[in-house]
Amino acid sequence: MLGAIGLDETHEAAYRALVAAGATDVPALARRLILGESVTERALHRLEQHGLAARSQGRPEHWVAAPPGAALGALLTRRRDELAEAERAAARLAEEYRTRAAGPAGRDPVEVVTGAAAVARRLHQLTLGAGGEVCALVTADTGTPPSPADPRPYAFARERTVGRGVRHRVVAERALLDAPAGTAALTAALARDERVRVAPRVPTPLVIADRTVAMVPLGPAEPAALVVHAGGLVELLAELFESVWREALPLRLTAAGTVEEAAPDGPDDTDLRILSLLLAGLTDASVAKQLDLGLRTVQRRVKHLMELAGVTTRLQLGWHAYDKGWATRD
Repeated sequence: MLGAIGLDETHEAAYRALVAAGATDVPALARRLILGESVTERALHRLEQHGLAARSQGRPEHWVAAPPGAALGALLTRRRDELAEAERAAARLAEEYRTRAAGPAGRDPVEVVTGAAAVARRLHQLTLGAGGEVCALVTADTGTPPSPADPRPYAFARERTVGRGVRHRVVAERALLDAPAGTAALTAALARDERVRVAPRVPTPLVIADRTVAMVPLGPAEPAALVVHAGGLVELLAELFESVWREALPLRLTAAGTVEEAAPDGPDDTDLRILSLLLAGLTDASVAKQLDLGLRTVQRRVKHLMELAGVTTRLQLGWHAYDKGWATRD
């Protein structure tokens, strides 16, 4: 628990024992910790350096714990200051990187990463660095990154990003539902509130972060991948993901904790009336007045329609509405 402020398990255990014991000497504390006296004494000196322990005034052979509220509070404040400074440094480096990348001698549009460990590490960095959304296509080939078995660094990154509000959309190949490892990974993804859909076939494994960088495997023959930075190439890969997403079916958790395919939600009568008026050229405010709805209600329903369609613009929504029969040209 205290690892975030620089204490390992031995130091934390020594501090907890010292808090519980009050004042104690090295032999007694060593017996409580089931450690050697030399190891215990080194741990006490380490705690002393952090301001968490000190020798007793009356009995120098005894050690006492510093009050946790004051001592740990000071360490936490210092660590917060260090993290804030690190964030500022990272922002400066990111800005410098963007500036250099935009110049004539900028970064290569495509980066080649080779080796299983390097691929997993790069995938972890790409996912953890996302600020808005991560999109992924997952094939049934668990040996091809990004793996549906979720390499541990990638799974850890996904948990961290979901926890801070990054949206995840995943399309998995249906064959994954026949594999215990694949089912477990998809169940875990749904439990993290990721949006998961299944398709009969997924063309290639793919991960896209914030529509600015993408990662695709080179092939099954070797553990290698391409990291794509070029805007046009990333957009093409993003469109590939969106086309697969639109045709895939939602996956959901049942009450028993298993996963099952769900029929895609469709627009209700009010949604269709809103859509028809928008396609006729009315503004959101006019639609709200025409249907006696609140403006925010109309905007919320339009956003829901865009999510159902798997599109990001209203122009795409109009095309999808005709394609799916939500509206007619008559």
